[in-house]
Amino acid sequence: MSEPWTGERVREGWKRALAALREFLPQRFRSDRPVVPVVRLTGVIGFSTPLRPGLTMVGIARALDRAFAMRNAAAVALAINSPGGSPAQSHLIFRRVRDLAQAKNLRVIAFVEDAAASGGYMIACAADEIVADPYSIVGSIGVVGGSFGFDKLIAKIGIERRLYTSGEHKAMLDPFLPENPGDVERLKKLQREIHDDFIALVKSRRGDKLTGPEDSLFSGEYWSGRRALEFGLVDGIGDLRSTLRTRFGDKVFMPLISADRGLLARRVFGVGRGELISDGLAPAGLAQASLADDMISALEARALWARYGL
Repeated sequence: MSEPWTGERVREGWKRALAALREFLPQRFRSDRPVVPVVRLTGVIGFSTPLRPGLTMVGIARALDRAFAMRNAAAVALAINSPGGSPAQSHLIFRRVRDLAQAKNLRVIAFVEDAAASGGYMIACAADEIVADPYSIVGSIGVVGGSFGFDKLIAKIGIERRLYTSGEHKAMLDPFLPENPGDVERLKKLQREIHDDFIALVKSRRGDKLTGPEDSLFSGEYWSGRRALEFGLVDGIGDLRSTLRTRFGDKVFMPLISADRGLLARRVFGVGRGELISDGLAPAGLAQASLADDMISALEARALWARYGL
């Protein structure tokens, strides 16, 4: 004669049934293992063309939102590999990460791959903890700008520059006009303002962890990951997978969060796979212009990476 179905037996039966069903649930819906979503932030910040998307707020906003909204998330990981770029885009991304972290009360861990330099390091500072590889490039806390001067070339080949403006400084730093010392000083003043803000941001996030001399830390110099650890620019040496498994256990689930695929578009290589281009829908002229822009962008990006020997 079988035992009667008591309340306790019913509860035990439900527990066994739920345990069996849990094996068929997607990993992100299972509550028996920690989840740490990973957002990749890779590329030059702000340089963006259809075929070579850079790292921009628009390109990664949804990926960040999805990562911080993931159910059962124990933390959010940022995989950073950037030589820097636009200070505005760097700060926009920094601000979005901090806002989401505070709103969701989630810890953020940044993992530096080849580089977190200049604006890339600004983004890393949005994390509560920064982990680098021993050979990562870290730092370059400064501001840089550059141009070319073509005025002597066009004079030599007989080209006359005609430029019409309204506003005394509207043509400031035009590469086809002789360099104006006053314009250069105005640019340097702007750079100093941005640099001071960058320094204040790093100090606010790293605080007493910074141990290196300020005249070196904020000079624009950069270091290996191991040296950056000595200066307090990072918190540890390691890699994403090993660190998260040590921190959250061998069963930690680390889903890579990327932007959504469009209906009539395909992903292209870039930051977080966030930029999209249409398949065969662009006019020929636009495609040729995009190719030219992409070639120029590739050269600029290559030069920026090369600055760090990468």
